[in-house]
Amino acid sequence: MGFFEPDRYFSRVSAIDIQKDIVGLGFQYVLLDIDNTILARSTYEISRDAGAWLAKARDAGLSFCLLSNNWHHVVHDLADQLQLPIVSHAVKPLPPAFLIAMGKIKAKRKATLVIGDQLITDVLGAHFIGLKAYLVCPLVEQDLKHTLMLRNLERALIGHLRPEGANWGIEDTAIRRTRRERP
Repeated sequence: MGFFEPDRYFSRVSAIDIQKDIVGLGFQYVLLDIDNTILARSTYEISRDAGAWLAKARDAGLSFCLLSNNWHHVVHDLADQLQLPIVSHAVKPLPPAFLIAMGKIKAKRKATLVIGDQLITDVLGAHFIGLKAYLVCPLVEQDLKHTLMLRNLERALIGHLRPEGANWGIEDTAIRRTRRERP
């Protein structure tokens, strides 16, 4: 597996099977990105399926720390709402915030998983410090300009990968092609 390649790639966070893909593989701790992973950037609301998935994962005994480059009140409000620790201003992919987040939940490296929607910040940052990383498709296409530019690099690096949990029928192929052709 390449440094720039996720350990697994999913259509959304709710496509990750908590027992099979996390607990069954020995993970107990999750560093979870926020924007466009569980919180749609277009509405700043947690998606219903992500909320249900997170509740199930916590019931399964997983410990979470939110890890975000965002520093606005919305991520802190979400952390308060979910009653989860947070590291904001993370400057991912640099290692310090990942280590701080692990410290907040007393995570062990081998039992820690990173889940996020960006290859360069979430996956690369996780791999820098020897953590496994699951990449999820962003919840919405709307994003910050610099993030949209990085998404073009992501497509060049992992455009050949197909996310697990996605229905790749004819209709989805057309959507995928349209997304790929956007500037």
